Amino acid sequence: MPTVGVKRDLLFKALGRTYTDEEFDELCFEFGLELDEITSEKEIISREQGDSKASGASDIILYKIDVPANRYDLLCLEGLVRGLKVFKNKLEAPRYRRVSPANGEPQRLIITKETAAVRPYAVAAVLRNITFTQERYDSFIELQEKLHQNICRKRSLVAIGTHDLDTISGPFTYTAKPPGDICFKPLNQTKEYTATQLMSLYKTDSHLRHYLHIIEDKPAYPVIYDSNGVVLSMPPIINGDHSKIALKTKNVFIECTATDLTKAKTVLDMMVTMFSEYCELAYRKEKLSSEFINRKVGINESTEKIAQLLTRMCLLSQVTGVGDEIEVEIPPTRSDVIHACDIMEDAAMAYGFNNIPRTTPRTYTVANQFPLNKLTELLRQDLAAAGFTEALNFALCSQEDIADKLGKKIADTRAVHISNPKTAEFQVARTTLLPGLLKTVAANRKMPLPLKLFEISDVVLKDETKDSTFFPGRCAEIFVSGKSVGRLGVLHPDVINRFELTMPCSALEMDLEPFL
Repeated sequence: MPTVGVKRDLLFKALGRTYTDEEFDELCFEFGLELDEITSEKEIISREQGDSKASGASDIILYKIDVPANRYDLLCLEGLVRGLKVFKNKLEAPRYRRVSPANGEPQRLIITKETAAVRPYAVAAVLRNITFTQERYDSFIELQEKLHQNICRKRSLVAIGTHDLDTISGPFTYTAKPPGDICFKPLNQTKEYTATQLMSLYKTDSHLRHYLHIIEDKPAYPVIYDSNGVVLSMPPIINGDHSKIALKTKNVFIECTATDLTKAKTVLDMMVTMFSEYCELAYRKEKLSSEFINRKVGINESTEKIAQLLTRMCLLSQVTGVGDEIEVEIPPTRSDVIHACDIMEDAAMAYGFNNIPRTTPRTYTVANQFPLNKLTELLRQDLAAAGFTEALNFALCSQEDIADKLGKKIADTRAVHISNPKTAEFQVARTTLLPGLLKTVAANRKMPLPLKLFEISDVVLKDETKDSTFFPGRCAEIFVSGKSVGRLGVLHPDVINRFELTMPCSALEMDLEPFL
C-alpha cells in the first residue's frame, strides 16, 4: 500500500476542524485507510541518519497514511481532503468540466509514427489559471512522484511531464530521434547536452539512473518539441529546463507518454482532477440492484439509503424507479471501480464495517491447526528457549550437498532431480536438512563459537539407510516403536572437510510425524 505523508495542521485546516490522533485514526479506519505513523521530518532524519543530521529540521507533525494501491485519487492532500469531506457529508461529490481557452483554440499534441517502436502513446491536457502556493506546488510535484512509483511502474508504463505553458507555444510534436540528434538543456542543468551525453551523465545520478534502462538500448529516443523546436522533455528520463514550472506558473501543460494507453489516460485524469475543477473528463454510469449490495454486504437497507451511502463515497447515485435499481455515476477519479463488486465494497465502507451484523457462515468453515504444524511450532519454541538459532534454508540443493559431501553416492540417495536446473545450487530436492545447516555454519565461520543451529522443515525423500555421514562408534539411530525415526552423533571428519569446516560438529536429525 502506498503511504502518503501530509502535514497534520494543513490537513485539519483543509478539513475544517481539528481531530485528536485517536479521532483521526478512527476516521481513517471508517474510510478504509490506515493512519500508519505520526512523526515529523526531524524525527525521520534522526531515526535514519542520527541526531546530528536532524538539527534544524522541521518539527511540524506529519501523518503517514496508508492508501489502497488502486485509489490513485487519494495520493495527495487535495484528493484525500475531498474524499473525506464527501464521506462526512460536508461536501457534495464534485463535477468536473472543461472550459475553452480564451482564444477558443485548444492545444494539440501531434504523435508521429517514429514513436511506435519505443513509446507509442501520449495524452495531454492544460490546467489554466492555477494559483500555486508552496504547499500546493509541493503536493503537485509529490503527486507526480507517487503516480510514477505506483500505477506508472517506475515510469516504465507512463511518464509524466509538466511544463509552464506560457514559456512554450503549440502545437506540440511527440516523435522519436536517434540520441545523437537530440540536444537540449535538461532540468536544473546549465548547458546543453545530447541525449547520448545525458545517458552517460545520469548513470551516476541517484534518482534518474533507475530509469535509464527503459530506453537506453533503443535506436531512437522519445522527445517532445513545441512549434519553435524547443524541447519540452525526453520521456521517461528528464524534462527540459526551458519550460520548468515554478510558483509563479499560471498555466500548466501536462503530457503523459506511455506504453499503456489506458494507464496514461488514468494518470492524466488524476493530475487534472486533483488540481482543477475546470476539466471535462469521461464519466460513465453503472446500474446495479440494492438486493445485490444487501446480499453481498450482509445488511438490509432500502434502495434510497444505499444510494445515499454510495454518494458519500464520491459515487453520485440515484434510484431509477425500476424495481430496486440504482444508477451509479463513476467519476474519472475512481479508475479503481471496474465491476459491481467494487461499488458494493464502497457501500460497505460507507455503512461501516463495524456496523455489519456478525453471522456464522452457512458453509462449515471452522478451521483447525494441522497437528504436525502444532507439534513443530512447540518444538521451535523449546529449541529457541534452549539457546538454538533457527535456520531456514532452500528446499532445493546441489547433488554434491546430499551425496558427495555426506559420503554417499547420488544414485543411492533416491533424491528427486530437477529436470532443468537453473543453477548448480538447485539440482535436487533435499533428502536431509543437514547440508543446509552445515552450509549455514560454513557461511558464519567468523561468528563466535559455539554455533547452535536448528531447522524444522520438510524433506522430499528420507534416506533410511545407515551410512558414513556420522563418525563410526560415535553415532546412534533413534527408534520409536521399532521404527527408525532419526539419527544423532558426531559427524565424520570427511563430511566436515567437504563443507570446509575446521571444528568438530555434532548433529541430531529426526522425523516428527511418527510422534503424532
